[in-house]
Order: sequence, then C-alpha cells, then structure tokens
Amino acid sequence: MSLPPLSPEQLVKPRHFELRMSLIFATLFVSLGTHVPYFPLWLHAQGFHAEQIAIILAAPMFLRVVTTPLLTALADRAKDRADVYIALVAATMVLSAGYFLNPTYAMVLAVSLALTVVWTPHSPIADSLALSGVRRFGSNYTAMRKWGSISYLCANVAGGFILAWTSPQAVPVIIFAALCAALVAGLLAPRLGRPRRASPLSAADIQHQAPSLLNPYFLYFTLGVGIITASHAFLYGFVSIYWKSVGISDSVVGLLWAWGVVAEVCMFVFFNRIFASVSVVKVMLIAGVGSIVRWIAFPLIWPLGLGVAGFFGVQTLHSVSVAMVLIGLQKMIGETVSEERTGAAQGIAYFFNGFFMAAVTLASGPLYECYGVDGFLAMIPIAIVGLALIGLAARSAPQHPVRR
Repeated sequence: MSLPPLSPEQLVKPRHFELRMSLIFATLFVSLGTHVPYFPLWLHAQGFHAEQIAIILAAPMFLRVVTTPLLTALADRAKDRADVYIALVAATMVLSAGYFLNPTYAMVLAVSLALTVVWTPHSPIADSLALSGVRRFGSNYTAMRKWGSISYLCANVAGGFILAWTSPQAVPVIIFAALCAALVAGLLAPRLGRPRRASPLSAADIQHQAPSLLNPYFLYFTLGVGIITASHAFLYGFVSIYWKSVGISDSVVGLLWAWGVVAEVCMFVFFNRIFASVSVVKVMLIAGVGSIVRWIAFPLIWPLGLGVAGFFGVQTLHSVSVAMVLIGLQKMIGETVSEERTGAAQGIAYFFNGFFMAAVTLASGPLYECYGVDGFLAMIPIAIVGLALIGLAARSAPQHPVRR
C-alpha cells in the first residue's frame, strides 16, 4: 500500500522533537502510575464494597473499548493530532476534579465513565506522534518512550510514600496535579499534521482490514492473549486492598507495584538475548504458565509466612505474565500480518484485551467479597483457557513469515 506524500511543512523536523515527546510521555504516565495501584484504595477508603469497586473499575473498560478507536480515528483526520491530544488532556484534567465532589457511588461511577472517554486515547495518540517522528526524521522511539516507563515507576513509589504520609484521600489530588503537568507538556507537543497511516486503533482501518485477519491462527492467538491478560484483573483491582488488609504499609505497596514494573522493563531489555530463537507460540505458552504459577502462589505467600519478601518474589513474575505477553503479541503481528493490516490487527487485539479484562474485573468484585485473596485461584482456569487457545493457534500457525 503506497503512502500519501508528505507536505513540505511535514518534512521539517520540529525543534527539540525528542525532548518534547519525552516530556509528554513522562507527564502522561504519572497519572496512570497513580491510578492503577491506588485508585482502588481510594474507593475502598470511601466505604465502597468490593462489588461496587469492581463496577466502577470495569464499566469504564467496557466503554473505552468502543470510544477509544473512534477518538484515535478522529485524531487521524484532524488538522493536527497535537490539538486533539491537548483538548483530551484538558478535558481529562477538568473531569478528574469530579472526584473532589461528594463521593457517592453514582457520582464516582459517572465521573469514571466520563473520564475514560477522554483519558484512554492519550497514550495511543502520543505513540502516533512519536512514531511519525521515527518514520519521518529517524527519531529513536524507545529513547522517548522510556521516560513514560520511568515516570510510571516513580509514580508507583512516590504515590506509596505520599499515601503513607497522608491518606488515600490524596489519590485524586495526585491525579489532578499530574494531569495539570500533562497539559503543560501537551502545549509543547510538536505539530506534525495528519499521519500518513492511520493509528493502530483506527476504527476505519479495523473495518476495512479486519475481515482478512479473521483466520484461525490470528483469532486463536489474539483471543488467548486477551484471556491470559484478563487473568490479571483480580490483581489490578484488589491486590492493593489485600496488601493493606494484612498490614502492609502504603509505601511498601508502592514498592511492590514498582518492582513489578522493574521486572517488566528488565524483560524488555533482555528478551532478545534469552528468547530470540524461541517461537512466538512457545513465548506465549511460557507467559501463560507464568501467570498460572503467579495465581497459585499469591494466596500462599502470607499463610506460609513468606511475608513481604514473598510478594516481591511473586511480583517478579510480572516479567513473564505481562511483559512476555506484550512482546509475544507484537512478535506474532510482526511475523504474520502485512504492514497495511497492522493497524487493524492492533485494534482487534486491543478490543479482545479490553473486553475480557473488563469482564473479569467485573467478576473480581464478588470474588474478593466472598473469598478474599483466594479469589486469585479463580484466575487459574481463566489463564488455562488462554493457554488452550494458544495451543489451538499453534496447530494452525503459518509455516512461513509474512512477505514484506
């Protein structure tokens, strides 16, 4: 598929492009690094029970599966994606102030639903801007994107210490302040015009290319990835609440989350050295088995007296159950999907991941309410289903990589 030509203005590299994009990624992930581990703690502190927490976490996931591709497609059609990014960050900042209102269940749910519409597209639009710089000017994507991972890690750690000094009531304040910083950075976003190719979540791209992707190998593989990923829903929704319930301090909770991110980054760094010759199906099977081991181990750590050190050990498996899944999915797409279909492939994978994660998150509330940490055991059969689908994918795997 031929690409449309660049305009003369688009051939000119914006000043300090890499620095400006690094700043965008760094500020973008502070709010996310606070929301994922600590928002459930804030909900718990407001007196919401586990089922209500699950609904507040899951309902936005169902909604964003639909709205995010539409907004990324809008950004691709806009005069400049940077303008859409700034507008979305500003809207997110304003809506996040809704958590300062009287935190009734209906109010928090409504704010969370509105927030997810404008918040979730930040990352794919920022990625789209960065990748345009890679294609047009030879910029280094990982050198820019790493600042997002670093800031996410720092937010995990700093958030835990802030909550230890204050209380979970600080969570909305941290998120709002982080979004203010993201807006300031967004105003510096480089202007690049429209992309030459639609973003990975473009609704139009999915519509046009998806039918040709619905082969058994791609379907089984992406479904398996989505279900293995969804087995982490109980962890994301309730592990911080569980850790607090057994007396682990906020600062240590932050360090436990951060350690998982460190393990994930290490896998990204060393993956090619360790698994370069391993097939993508075997990579995913290892990731699925790692998930199962993780869910077996979690309920045993505290009863066996392994303490915080045991949880750090289990969190190390984040490198297998999360990082290897992310790498394996991209490796599969790179090996078997032609370039003009990549956007649709990413979009379909995003839909499966989002839908199954939302469904399991919704079920996690009653599980935690009834069984506490033993709810992790219910994630085992979910991961096994994902593994079975990967096994079916292996039976229909193409014999040769896609032609470039």
